[in-house]
Amino acid sequence: MSMRTIVVWCPDWPIVAAEIVDGYPSQEPVAVLHANKVLVASPAAREEGVRRGLRKREAQGRCPHLIVLDYDPGRDMLAFEPVLAAVEAVAAGVEALRPGACALAVRGPARYYGGEAVAAERIVEHIAQQCGVEAQAGIADGTFAAGLAARAGIIVPDGETAEFLALQSIAAIGRPNLVDLLRRLGIHTLGEFAALPGADVLDRFGFDAALAHRLAGGRDERPLAPRQAPPDLMVSETFDEPVERVDAAAFAARNLAERLHDRLGRHGLACTRLAIEAVTETGEELVRTWRHDGLLSINAVADRLRWQLEGWVRSGQDRAVKTLTLVPEGVIQHLGLQPGLWGEAGEERDRAHRAMSRVQGLLGPDSVLTAVLDGGRADQSRVRLVPWGDEREARATEAPWPGRIPSPSPATVYPEPIPAVVRDASGGPVGVSGRLELTGDPHDIELAGETSEITGWAGPWPIDERWWDEEEAVRAARFQLLLADGRAFLAVLRNGAWHMEALYD
Repeated sequence: MSMRTIVVWCPDWPIVAAEIVDGYPSQEPVAVLHANKVLVASPAAREEGVRRGLRKREAQGRCPHLIVLDYDPGRDMLAFEPVLAAVEAVAAGVEALRPGACALAVRGPARYYGGEAVAAERIVEHIAQQCGVEAQAGIADGTFAAGLAARAGIIVPDGETAEFLALQSIAAIGRPNLVDLLRRLGIHTLGEFAALPGADVLDRFGFDAALAHRLAGGRDERPLAPRQAPPDLMVSETFDEPVERVDAAAFAARNLAERLHDRLGRHGLACTRLAIEAVTETGEELVRTWRHDGLLSINAVADRLRWQLEGWVRSGQDRAVKTLTLVPEGVIQHLGLQPGLWGEAGEERDRAHRAMSRVQGLLGPDSVLTAVLDGGRADQSRVRLVPWGDEREARATEAPWPGRIPSPSPATVYPEPIPAVVRDASGGPVGVSGRLELTGDPHDIELAGETSEITGWAGPWPIDERWWDEEEAVRAARFQLLLADGRAFLAVLRNGAWHMEALYD
């Protein structure tokens, strides 16, 4: 059963942090951008129509006097550290979720202050008194549900978390690619997602989606294959020169994150809760615990460590970190984690690299090739083979490709498309007009001498490539076809002829 948890959430925190650290007025139209898109907007900006996800130009078009700031998690953590200290002053066991949100078990504070509602009110009041910051608290079974409750400022009664989650939008799981896919499959709420069989979710969408599935059903992620962390997982670093600059902190964070990830990988584990311990040059001991709903990757660990170091180093208290330690307090068996063919890092990988380079030296540069996934519309044309050691950067994989089939990609791509005949209910061939209108709904297909009923289909996705070159011009339409026997194909209709390009597994 999930633990009763309280999450404290500070609305619009990147805006508030910018006001605290740099003096930007939060009452003015302000927007914080990340990757040229609005991450958060102030209330005044929202009144002008600025919304999360808008591109910078569109946001400024709606609000010409908009103050635009770059996303700075270090600044956010620097401003959030006093808030964490304020929460710790009235309740123990605080875990940082991200700058602007933290969590703790509600049992202790509820007993001390005389109830869950009183404890939540006491924490919020203390933050306002000590930091002058607005905060909201939410209580539910598990951190994920409590985080959603905090955004609404409510307390979900004990035992009713699953019902509360069932009505929430699927976007609440915070995984954009998975959310987009689930919506295209007709799943729009957490309740609909939780109703799917867990084994099927793991098999079809992967390990991280399985974690999200448990959260959607109101089950805390910690019971998922729990295991006691081996004592040798802890990594530590003592610096010859104390770390007192942000750039040095970022370098140290990346190095320690990679070492921790390697140690976890050797045991087939992944980290969900991380304690960051530091000892300053003056002997002061600092500890902060970070919690995460998914798996803490190398980048996730490095980011959280860097944010925390920036919060400590830039706090204005002349802190120079002498010793830094990472302790994985929460680990789970990573069912989807397997070592690479020659290991993820270390001597084995280096030997493999040297062997490949030697073969290439003996047989020529094109004797050892590696695959790179490029941009494009057709799966057959997206794989590019490059000689070992050459630049492997993909070309425009994220650029718009009109007509490209949405993810997930088919598992099996045929070297040569398989001819087929697709007919409608009257037995006539199915075609597509110049206006992309079908002559009839696909009813059955004749493939490799066998006829099967088509139970579902999607499309068409038109392709119109190299129209300026008569010899190389391609004009076609692609479909997804689901047959009665369970097979699903990626099909293409070109010059009146149907071909199966790939098979979905």
